[in-house]
Amino acid sequence: MYPGAPIYTSAYIPEKFPEFADADVRTTFLNKIPFLKRKHQLFPIFLGLPFKTFNMDEYDLVISSCAAEAKYVRTGPKTLHICYCHTPVRYYWTDYEWRLRNMPFGAFNWLARIVFPLVVGLLRRIDYAAAQRVNVFIANSKHIQARIKQYYHRDSTVIYPPVQTGPLLAAAPGARDYYLIVGRQVASKRLDLAVDAFNELGLPLKVVGTGEEIARQKRRAKANVEFTGWVSTDERNRAFAGAKAFVFPPEEDFGLVPIEALAAGTPVIAYNQGGALEYVIDGKTGVLFDEQTPAALAAAVRRFETMKFDEKVLQAKAQEFDVEVFRRQMREFVDAEWEKFDSTHHEG
Repeated sequence: MYPGAPIYTSAYIPEKFPEFADADVRTTFLNKIPFLKRKHQLFPIFLGLPFKTFNMDEYDLVISSCAAEAKYVRTGPKTLHICYCHTPVRYYWTDYEWRLRNMPFGAFNWLARIVFPLVVGLLRRIDYAAAQRVNVFIANSKHIQARIKQYYHRDSTVIYPPVQTGPLLAAAPGARDYYLIVGRQVASKRLDLAVDAFNELGLPLKVVGTGEEIARQKRRAKANVEFTGWVSTDERNRAFAGAKAFVFPPEEDFGLVPIEALAAGTPVIAYNQGGALEYVIDGKTGVLFDEQTPAALAAAVRRFETMKFDEKVLQAKAQEFDVEVFRRQMREFVDAEWEKFDSTHHEG
């Protein structure tokens, strides 16, 4: 939307993002430290310092895309800072206890479990203070809108994130003879629930993607659970179009991948919490289950097996989140907020 605007980020590995080859990407000191450059989980120990090194006074408008510390950038009184918030920082607020039990630091987990309880209060105070310096918040879902209010005491406007629905709407339906999970599999995605449920059900489950949980769950899975590893975009789209249903066991801030499934005409079986409630309508676009347990998920799959879904209804729901809807809503919001800000901060 703003191709001439520079992109500021903490660390950047160009080969992972070929689509940004022509972009003006500016990084912090973390980009010069090879280990930290690739271990973003350690960034909280810097208390947001990398982003605080960015001085944005020269800009009229700053848009931060933030699930952690990007909103810490410094702006002057004549700069409008709009924060598109994907969530208040999970490891300070909502998921603190869970993260403490499931630290991502490998051999350093014992040290993290000692240090984090000592610093989390400070981290929260710093994060809260940074949130108060933002001019306007956008939330990526009603679920996150409630969290922004709860933790930051700030109002926000919901603009759902963009999904490229076109290629999936055009994908030819497949046999619809397996259940599907797609994405980067870390512990919070709860692949373990799906493996346990489908071990019991004996129905075919296909897991597309990579991540630290794959090796762990492969050892536990029965023969009816297939792990494909990384696949191309075309193969991924065919996997969506050939699935009987998409299985979504985590509690997510929003969840882009289930929208892609709906765009391919594939219903979603989701945990009855978080952003999924904003597109999974029980009996219409999918099935919801109330407890994050293998038994509850298995029961939802059995119920799903007795139901029928209208592909056109599924795809119509997905199109509500298309990238062009996002562009229009975002541009209208930014323009309106700039007009209000400009009239009060740039008079004369």
